[in-house]
Amino acid sequence: LAKHGALAKQLKKMLDLLKPQDKVRIRYQEEGSELDLDVAIRSLIDFKGGATPDPRINMSHRTDGRDIAVMLLLDLSESLNEKAAGSDQTILELSQEAVSLLAWAIEKLGDSFAIAGFHSNTRHDVRYLHIKGYGEHFNDDVKARLAAMEAGYSTRMGAAMRHAAHYLGARPADKKLMLILTDGMPSDVDAHDERLLIEDARQAVKELDQQGIFPYCISLDPKADEYVGDIFGRQYTVIDRIERLPERLPQLFMALTK
Repeated sequence: LAKHGALAKQLKKMLDLLKPQDKVRIRYQEEGSELDLDVAIRSLIDFKGGATPDPRINMSHRTDGRDIAVMLLLDLSESLNEKAAGSDQTILELSQEAVSLLAWAIEKLGDSFAIAGFHSNTRHDVRYLHIKGYGEHFNDDVKARLAAMEAGYSTRMGAAMRHAAHYLGARPADKKLMLILTDGMPSDVDAHDERLLIEDARQAVKELDQQGIFPYCISLDPKADEYVGDIFGRQYTVIDRIERLPERLPQLFMALTK
């Protein structure tokens, strides 16, 4: 945030517009954040009169109008170690900055979100790395894991999406969004036909759709238009200027969830 202070201020203005304002009161709760005085008085009268009192004397509040769970899935393959065009930083370093800004923005909005990374070394060794769980805040421990991410190996995307869907699919939310950040097409050292893993990822997208999960790809590959539509249909964006990723990633998220 210190490096991108001006961008953070701009994003905060956008976040304030997106934040749901209306609080809905949920009454008749056995546990809650506030005593429901009317029900509590009736329960006390019942108790003194010898009747069984209603134990649901509390109420809670929820924000109306925004119920979103997000999974941010990061491609951590070897190519992320390359320098980004037009920048003195690697693609991995720019991705880390962009994800930090996005996580800060999502936390401000109050949306439920998790972060995971993946890479693979044949179909027998697909590695899925938990960076932030749904039950965690974007705290120093999570930031340390994000900063410690290393890139290596290949990109078996379909398997990673299916695994991520287990966690996202279990979330109780009206909208479930999986954002896949990648810099290349699905590939692995044991997949000699490049179409094989593209078709596998395409099938994974269909499976996510059937589970009520909305997958969206953010590709950093200038040649992505040649194949990414085969996988994600129209649910993708190609960012040609990777140095703008810290700016574009939070903006894309807000556009997808407004």
